[in-house]
Parts: sequence; C-alpha cells; structure tokens
Amino acid sequence: MNDIAATPRPAWFTVLAIVAMIWNLLGVMAFIMQVTMSPEAIAALPAAEQELYTSLPMWALMAFAAAVFGGWLGCLALAIKKSLAVPLLLISLIGVSVQLTHSIFFSKTFEVYGPGGMIMPIMVLVIAVLLFWLAVHAKKRGWIG
Repeated sequence: MNDIAATPRPAWFTVLAIVAMIWNLLGVMAFIMQVTMSPEAIAALPAAEQELYTSLPMWALMAFAAAVFGGWLGCLALAIKKSLAVPLLLISLIGVSVQLTHSIFFSKTFEVYGPGGMIMPIMVLVIAVLLFWLAVHAKKRGWIG
C-alpha cells in the first residue's frame, strides 16, 4: 500500500483550469477562423490588414497553432489532473513567444493596429506564463500526477 496520500487540490484550481480551457478555446477558434478565411473575406479587409494576413510566414502560423492547441490541451490536462499539462503549457508558452516575436520584429502589426494592438499580445503572454507556472506549481504540490 502507498503511504503517501495525494495532496487534495483546492476547489479554485479546477475552476481556474476550466476557465483557462475556455480562454484557450477562444484562441483555437481564432486560429481556425484565420486559416479558413476566404480570399473574399481577406479582400474585404483594409489594405494594410490584407498584407498582414497574406504575408504571414508558415513558421508564425505554426507558432500560433502551438500556442492555442498546446494551451487548450494543457489546460484540459490540468483539469483532469495529468502532469502532461507541464510540457503542453511549455509548448504553448514557446508558441506565444515566437508569435509575439514575429509581431514585434518581423511584421507591421503594431504599425497597422497602433499602440492598442500591443495590449492583447502582452496579455496573452502574461497568461501563458502564469498557466505554465501554475502547471509546474501543481505538479510540485501533487495536484496533478
């Protein structure tokens, strides 16, 4: 028999994991909307936004996919008490970081959207860091295994 009892998870942990899953599901939906956008829909955008969509390199698109799908699966793993959440949320964090690097250094995203266009990417980065930290913390506490 195992003498070590599992550390009970606080009630807020499951609620937070579910809210984070919903947050990441919104990202998955944004990704799907972007990759399935018709040429007509792109043509209806202002010229500067059209250029952002049509010039997006595959590596930045794959970073977007890693960010949102890794985040959603990582939060699902948190909710069902699986330590797989740690590497999945790390993949998500790396994806977010690569995506933000593209936006800042390789595209005209902030020229097109202005200073307000920086709010959402920074918020996404902060949330990704916090979710990864939460997964590591939960693993150390025995909340996931």
